[in-house]
Amino acid sequence: MRVLFDIVHPADVLFFKRPAEILKSRGATTHFLSRKKDIACQLLDKFGFDHEPITTAGTGLLGLALELLQRDVRTVLAARRFRPDVMIGFGGLAISHAGRALNIPSISFYDSENATLQTRLTWPFIDSLYVPQSYNGPTPSQRTARIPGTKELSYLHPSAFSPNRETAIRNGLDPDTDNFFIRVVAWRANHDIGKSGWDDETLRNLIAWLEKRGRVHLSTEVPLSGEFERLTYKGSITDVHHLIGHCRLIVGESATMASEAAILGVPAIYCGRDFPGYILELEAAHLLQKISAEETDSILTIVEQTLARPLSNVKTLRDNYVSTRPDWAMAVVEAVERVIEKKA
Repeated sequence: MRVLFDIVHPADVLFFKRPAEILKSRGATTHFLSRKKDIACQLLDKFGFDHEPITTAGTGLLGLALELLQRDVRTVLAARRFRPDVMIGFGGLAISHAGRALNIPSISFYDSENATLQTRLTWPFIDSLYVPQSYNGPTPSQRTARIPGTKELSYLHPSAFSPNRETAIRNGLDPDTDNFFIRVVAWRANHDIGKSGWDDETLRNLIAWLEKRGRVHLSTEVPLSGEFERLTYKGSITDVHHLIGHCRLIVGESATMASEAAILGVPAIYCGRDFPGYILELEAAHLLQKISAEETDSILTIVEQTLARPLSNVKTLRDNYVSTRPDWAMAVVEAVERVIEKKA
């Protein structure tokens, strides 16, 4: 069994880490095509996965288009060298094209309905698509399967991960007060073109309010004003979920990090411009609160309301939610093995 993984975002590394380890334990040979995007390559290195960086993240519509052409060509060349039985990715744009060109089965997992340009370029060519049950965008009907829950259940499922308090303390947790985690994003993905996030004043007011109540940890994809430097997360990139799991609240512009907090039983507030199906599902389960980016004036009110909820109630709701959803790592492994069985 030879499996090629397409890694274009740091979250892809986390998503495929356990499936790759399980497949390797079952005798598979794996290969990772990586992308120089934020900390994606650093995560692969930290986890000990050999990888081949084939592109650097483009910026703007033209930059992303040029990168796509480059990635398509380099994926074809890499697949010819590696000769995989199956290629798999989160989104799967390049592998869908390379797979069709080389007659190699391609599998995509995805969860963002707002990435319409990407999906239009991927769905006609992908062989198998897996989306959350809550996904409400168009999909190829004969090639799509739905899985209950969210992608974070691949790496934060309770069977595989439990936040360690000592690890959290080593990575900045203040054990003597409430801890709060803020996430700021770069808005550079293909589905973010034309969008922007918080200004310094919004961030400054939020930090000032939270600092009166505990320790603030700030995670950012982009350089911020020097006044925020003292709060920037400086712990291990592989241990951040231990810290998040012991925070009283996470608030920010990342749908993924809000979902991670929800799966860890930490109250979360997602301030965004698009609300994918999995965010709506987690909100319906009372595991996070969403607000529009245009509603920044109401952030402090919503933060105060969220903190008024007993943490034990959130943990109970999380346990109930997770108990009825599968381990997504096993769903990935089964998807790969299903393709291999068909080829046998």
